[in-house]
Amino acid sequence: MAIAKRAQPIARGEQDDRTGQEWAAWFHGALMPWWLEQARDSVHGGFFDALTEDGVPLNDDPKTTLAQARLLFTLSHLYLQKRDDRLLDGARAAHRFLTNFLRDAEDGGYARAVDRSGAPTGLATDQIKRSYDQSFVLLALSTYQRMEPSDALAKQLQECWSFIEDRLTDPQTGALLEDDTVHGAGTARELRAQNPHMHMFEALLQAYEMTGEAIWMQRAEDMLAVVRRHFIDPDHGTIIEFRAANFSNAEGRDGSLREIGHQCEWAWLLHRYVRLGGRAEMLALADRMMGFAERFGFQGEGLMKGAAFDAVHADGRVMTDTMLLWPQTEAGKAYVAQFERSGRTADAVRAHDFLRVVFQHYFAGRRAWRNRVDAQGQTLQPYALSRLLYHVAMFVTEGERVGLWADQPTG
Repeated sequence: MAIAKRAQPIARGEQDDRTGQEWAAWFHGALMPWWLEQARDSVHGGFFDALTEDGVPLNDDPKTTLAQARLLFTLSHLYLQKRDDRLLDGARAAHRFLTNFLRDAEDGGYARAVDRSGAPTGLATDQIKRSYDQSFVLLALSTYQRMEPSDALAKQLQECWSFIEDRLTDPQTGALLEDDTVHGAGTARELRAQNPHMHMFEALLQAYEMTGEAIWMQRAEDMLAVVRRHFIDPDHGTIIEFRAANFSNAEGRDGSLREIGHQCEWAWLLHRYVRLGGRAEMLALADRMMGFAERFGFQGEGLMKGAAFDAVHADGRVMTDTMLLWPQTEAGKAYVAQFERSGRTADAVRAHDFLRVVFQHYFAGRRAWRNRVDAQGQTLQPYALSRLLYHVAMFVTEGERVGLWADQPTG
C-alpha cells in the first residue's frame, strides 16, 4: 500500500471543502507515517509521550504505560485494517518497551512511568500500578495478540488480568481500586472514579471480540453491573465522574462534574456492547446520556459552534467551557454508533460535523496537533499528546467501518 512519507499540514483557510474521505485518507496516508518517524525514540526504544504542535518531541519527559499501551493498541488496530508493515513495526516497538521497562515480571502489573531510557524515575508516584493504566494494557495486548498470536502473549494477557483481579479489585463491591496502594473501599482515597471502570469495560469487550472467548464478555457484564450500581445518576441517566470513598455522593464540584466526552464515550461503548451480543435494553441508557449531552454539552455559537465542552454540572450548567480534542472524537463516535443503529441522515451529518471540528480546529495549520482550545478557538494547550492518537484513530476507523467516509488511503 503506497503511503506518503511526510505529513503536510492541512492549511488554515483551505480546509473547508475537504470531505470526510479526504480527512481520513490524510490521517492514514500522511499523518500516521510521519508520526511513526517523528515520535519514535530511536535511541532508547518506544515512543515519546508528547510532541509540540509543530512536531518536536519532548524527549526529556518520562514514558508512561498509558502512552505506550494506547499506542500499542492504536498501531495494532490500524494494522489489522491497513496491513502496513510500518504499523506492525511500530506496534512491536511499543510492545518491547512496555514489556521490558514498565512491566513487573513478578506480579504481571505495569508501573505508571519510567524515564526516557526505561530506568525508574525515582518518584514513588511513578512506581504505582493504576487500574486506569492496566485497562489499556489489557486493551492493547488483546489486540496485539490477534495480530501476532503466541503463547507468550496469551500468558502476558492473562497475567495482566490476574493482577487486576487480585490486586486492583475490591472483593466486596467488585469495583476497581484506583491503584495497588489501596487495599479496600474507602481506606486510602477520598474519591472513586468511573473512568477506570469505563476503560476496563472497553478492554473486556475488545478482549471478547479479539479472542472470541465468552469469559471476557462475562467479565464485561460484571463491570457494567458495577458501573450501573455506583456511577449512574438516576435523575438524568448521566455517568457520574466521582463518588465518595463509600460510593455515596461526592461533595462540591467533584460530585456535580459531568464530562461531556464521557457521556458520549459511554454511549458508544453501550452501542458496541449490544452489537457484540449484549442486552439491547442498555441502548436506552445510551440514549439518555446522549440526550443530556445534546441539551447541555455542545457550544451553540461562534467559531467553535457544535463542539463539545469539557465539563458541565449535573443540572446542565456549563462548568468548563474549554474544549479538549478527545471529547470531540468521542462525540463523533457516538453519532457514528447512532447512525449505524438508526440510519438517520441527521446522525451522519453530526458525525461529519465532528470530523470537521477535529481536523479543522485541532490539526489544520500545524505539523502535529494541539490539545485544548477556548470558545474562540485560541490555543490553550499546544501539545500533541501521543496517547490521543487512540481517540482519533478510533473515530476515523469507526466512521469507515459503517461507511460514513470511504476507506481509501492516499498514494
